[in-house]
Amino acid sequence: MDRIRVWDLPTRLGHWLLAATFLVAWVTGDSETWRLVHVLAGGAFTGIVAFRVLWGIVGTRHARFTHFVRGPGAALAYLRGLLTGRAPHFTGHNPAGAYAVLALLSLGLLAGASGWLAYQELGGEWLEELHEGVVNAVLAVVLLHLAGVALGSLAHGENLARAMVTGWKRGTPGEAISGSRWPAALLLLPWVALAAWWMAR
Repeated sequence: MDRIRVWDLPTRLGHWLLAATFLVAWVTGDSETWRLVHVLAGGAFTGIVAFRVLWGIVGTRHARFTHFVRGPGAALAYLRGLLTGRAPHFTGHNPAGAYAVLALLSLGLLAGASGWLAYQELGGEWLEELHEGVVNAVLAVVLLHLAGVALGSLAHGENLARAMVTGWKRGTPGEAISGSRWPAALLLLPWVALAAWWMAR
């Protein structure tokens, strides 16, 4: 296999911004002093999740849900392959990773919605507890994702985290995407800022 461009810039930028905003929101979650920072980070996180959902429909080949989401059987088979050392190589997301993506996006939207409602004081204590529970679920998915990245990197002999920085992975030439999609990446930044402002107002 050759070294080919797999991850476009909006996917990579969104990935790392998602990690950064979640970390900031999680660290500041219990502090009244940093409450506005928490809300801004949570708003930015929610905006990135919403963008990624849209990009999963209209984005490049390996970013689209139709390309990488497979049935539960494929995910279980891939996990069994990891345990036995026979996991097949996937140029984009593997079938198990696809479910981590779907869980993270679904829980991320729920975390953003419940957090905004709690910030607007539109619910009671139960809503705050729901928000905290959903955020803990997001954290659990993130930790599973990190473990999966580490196992996948070892199984396939390639640095998957670095690929999400550079955009390049091993694959056949026919699987490569044609460009980085700079305009969409530039649109992501003001969209995230707008989402953060709207959630915090």
